[in-house]
Amino acid sequence: MPENQFHIPPRFSNRFLRWFCKPELLEDIEGDLMEDFNDHIEIKGLRKARLLYSWGVIRFFRPFAIKQMSSSKFNIIMFRNYFKTSLRSIARNKLFSFINVFGLAVSMSVCLLMISMLSEVKTYERFHEDASDIYRLTNLHQNIETQESGLFASTSVIAGKRLKQEVPGIKAASIMRRNFLGDFESENEKYALRGLWADEGFFDVFSFELLSGNKETALLNPKSVVVTDETALKVFNRLDVVGETLMRGEDPYQITAVVKKPPFHSHIQFQIIGSFSTLDQTQMQRNEAGWHSWQNMWMHHVYFKIEDGHAIESIQASLNAISDDQNSREEVSTIQLGTQPILGIMTGPEMSNDIGVTMGSEALWILGILSFVVILSAGFNYTNLSIARSLRRAKEVGIRKVVGAKKGQIFSQFIVEACIISVSSLILAYGVFLFIKPMFLNLNPNMSRMLQLELEPITIVYFVLFALIVGFTAGFLPSLVLSNLRAIQVLKTTVSTKLFSSVSLRKVLIVIQFTLTLGFIISANVAYNQFKYSMNFDKGFNGENILTVQLSRNDPNQVKALFERIPEVQAISMSAMVLGTGERWGDIMKYKDPAESTTLYYSSIDQNYIPMLGHELIAGANFERGPVADSESEVIVNEYTLKKFNIGTPHEAIGEQIEVASNKLTIIGVVKDFHFAPIDQPIECFAFRQRLDDIQMLNLKVSSENIIGTMEKLRSAWEGFDKVHPFEARFHSDHIAGAYDQYELMFTIVTFLAFVSISTACLGLLGMGVYTAETRMKEISIRKVLGASEGSLIQMLVKGFMYLLLIAAAIAIPATYYLFDTVVLADQVNRISIGISEMALGVICIFGVGFLTIGSQIWKAARANPSTTLRNE
Repeated sequence: MPENQFHIPPRFSNRFLRWFCKPELLEDIEGDLMEDFNDHIEIKGLRKARLLYSWGVIRFFRPFAIKQMSSSKFNIIMFRNYFKTSLRSIARNKLFSFINVFGLAVSMSVCLLMISMLSEVKTYERFHEDASDIYRLTNLHQNIETQESGLFASTSVIAGKRLKQEVPGIKAASIMRRNFLGDFESENEKYALRGLWADEGFFDVFSFELLSGNKETALLNPKSVVVTDETALKVFNRLDVVGETLMRGEDPYQITAVVKKPPFHSHIQFQIIGSFSTLDQTQMQRNEAGWHSWQNMWMHHVYFKIEDGHAIESIQASLNAISDDQNSREEVSTIQLGTQPILGIMTGPEMSNDIGVTMGSEALWILGILSFVVILSAGFNYTNLSIARSLRRAKEVGIRKVVGAKKGQIFSQFIVEACIISVSSLILAYGVFLFIKPMFLNLNPNMSRMLQLELEPITIVYFVLFALIVGFTAGFLPSLVLSNLRAIQVLKTTVSTKLFSSVSLRKVLIVIQFTLTLGFIISANVAYNQFKYSMNFDKGFNGENILTVQLSRNDPNQVKALFERIPEVQAISMSAMVLGTGERWGDIMKYKDPAESTTLYYSSIDQNYIPMLGHELIAGANFERGPVADSESEVIVNEYTLKKFNIGTPHEAIGEQIEVASNKLTIIGVVKDFHFAPIDQPIECFAFRQRLDDIQMLNLKVSSENIIGTMEKLRSAWEGFDKVHPFEARFHSDHIAGAYDQYELMFTIVTFLAFVSISTACLGLLGMGVYTAETRMKEISIRKVLGASEGSLIQMLVKGFMYLLLIAAAIAIPATYYLFDTVVLADQVNRISIGISEMALGVICIFGVGFLTIGSQIWKAARANPSTTLRNE
């Protein structure tokens, strides 16, 4: 007997099929599905076979196959009765209904945002044919000496070539490089285009729509390019451009194909693609050993598609063999090749050198958990208020049971009521969702590049299903409590709902709800204080009033001469990057021992940079002139570099030589250690060099009382000089703030969720306050007649709630402290100390709002005329 016949399809799907399917059709349908199931196991594996079986069952859920339900007419009438009764109950209890609808709506809007986001990120890359069979190579890079490791989305050229030649089961593969950009010229007009290099296998792996040209040869020959339809219209104002020529400097590139602009939901975006053979041919002639180096993994990417019937595990085994072979020749570091499915890139782990922006699984998990906590709080509100009102509705239940209602029917009635409230909340939540959507997309520049949050039909289906699930979940416990009441008991006496026989369920729900709310408030406060701490931390340099202007590949000396004419510009320096943001470039550094090495990060600068940024030169001298075309032999290092290699004191290090990427460099100066990376990372080996090819920006020291006017002068001067590239300028402090935007983003999101949570919780307290005042009105009146003051009555009735808030604080404070101290801020090298001030704000806020909410209702009840109340009673 074949092995796959031992496998059985999903039991749930089988039960569902037998539940709805007509008996006369069941045997044939089940037989066909089983036959397909066995075939799919052989071709696609057991997991996919189970999914396809379940999908097949769902496809048969159609009118022709659904059996006639015996009591369908009775069920429709009964459901209609439940619906009418529920609407009347909702209308009769306007305040409680408003609290439930509004509280659920505000909380649900956050979840709608999360559902939209999850629905959208799952659509990434699905336009590719056989997307589930497409993978990319990843690199786990590890330093042999320090054991430091990092996961990279990039890999080496040799890894791609060996994958194509040696690994069985590869249907197609493509090697890419991500820096094909520059000024392309046509008919004396220049156009700044960005794209990538790719080899001839690009269109075999990916399903970007080719509008004209041959996909087999489009990227085969050197100096061939493929342009998007958008680029063709921009440059030539037409689409039939195959055969046209674009000049890139002195090099002519022939257009061999036109491709449709990549969809928004593709992590690979481009305006133009250059044939990889152009680059491969040039580099092989220049430095074949360096081009094929196993360590040359920083700019290249390899994607491949596996053949049908081949498992990724067998591909990984071949990659392990290649890694072992290549690593046996390495002395400094090792690289382990891995794979990542293209459908998992958007939601996968964060990797260095990614091609496009990614959401990351961590961010999704955090947002998902926060959304769940918010909707949980709103659900607790509904449950709490419903159970509080159960005494009022107990007699209704008792009478229904006396006249013959079954337990299940009563349960269904209250579930229907909860679902009506939830769907009503969904309508209001959708309006809130439309309001907060643009604000969410503008929280971070990457958000609008990753997400559109446009509503698709399937997303609306998700929204409705979510509302029904929330309604069922929130109404389950109250429905269960009410349906379990005994008719005789509720008609004779009152009922008290207890948890663990002694603890009131309502009190437990209030404590949990306010614990979550207090946790949000404390988290927002800690995140804000960490952001402030990061911005005000002494990083070892001063970027105040310094404007960074991107050169866009223009000659730095020409642009410098241009801006020197503007009076508000006091000084100008050149650099390769903005330090302190996490941007970095590095090479392997050695000192005297060839076996001892580390990564030396560096930035190219001119002689004006160090004094302008206020770096402290503690030994040696600054550069005497600006960078030139050839690589300079002088270098200025930080203190940590001396300690790392035991070079000696800063003064002893002057004149010593180090080797960086096979170049001998002489140390001419030592600067005091500073944070060239964000302060949550440790200080490492760093150097300043002089390389003209590396210069990417000018740093302008600006002194002006009219900064807007000064910016306009700079923009006008730039646009008169360069009509192709836009003027890109940003203050140094804004760059630094961007490096810590995760704290600002965390603060913004958590603050909003804290506001939502505390609003929901206070609505719940308001409802409980109204209920308490109504149910204890007779007691309040009698106590007042016997001489109790209004203050003593308020104190007596409020203190029970205050005790609950105190318990919530006792749980939330240590839990939130532990979360931030050991998880969120655990790996931060420089961080705040979480003290009383961070915790106290949340507690004061919760107690203040709680007292005002409850106290206002109790005070209103305490001021009522006792004679009126007792007469009515």
